[in-house]
Amino acid sequence: MNADVPGAPRSVSVSRVAFYSHLWFGVLFTVVLTVIAISGILLNHKRGLGLMPDVPHEPTAALAASLSIDSLARIALASAATIPGLLEEAGGNDPLKAIDRMDARPRNGFVKVRLRDRAATEFTVDLASGKVLHTGKRGDVFLEKLHSGETFGDGWILLSDAGAIALLITLVSGYWLWLAPKWRSTQRNTSHASTGGEAR
Repeated sequence: MNADVPGAPRSVSVSRVAFYSHLWFGVLFTVVLTVIAISGILLNHKRGLGLMPDVPHEPTAALAASLSIDSLARIALASAATIPGLLEEAGGNDPLKAIDRMDARPRNGFVKVRLRDRAATEFTVDLASGKVLHTGKRGDVFLEKLHSGETFGDGWILLSDAGAIALLITLVSGYWLWLAPKWRSTQRNTSHASTGGEAR
């Protein structure tokens, strides 16, 4: 049978490798891929789920009239000082230690100041007036770190990478397992048709 299909033994060998790759990568990385998939879906809908606070606001002055980055940071830290234990957990009064990031939104006229505490507390401050518009926890930060693997330490990021590679291998091997039988069937039919034509 294989003599009628050039290259058949090799294709069978590749199919065997594809089958076991598909099986074991799927089994070993099921949990990792499930976590990545679920956290990704939740991140796509973080606003609707209330994980990322939506603060409707219009600019109160021209962008040129905005307060300095340092002033806005100090205002956020002063507001954080009113919440017991928050500044100590974030790293103290030093903006470089306590603040994780500042996300300016000129179109909305505010800046989001996120602290380094476990809950990722965020202060939304008006760029021009310095008024604190909103204070709340960012529920999506945990999901972002879970999605990338950072939640469990830097080493787990490699596991997340491995999960992504496993997904690619599973997809490719799945396509091969689906297409290979069709390809072999086509080869056999072509070979038989050719043999029959020569016999006539």
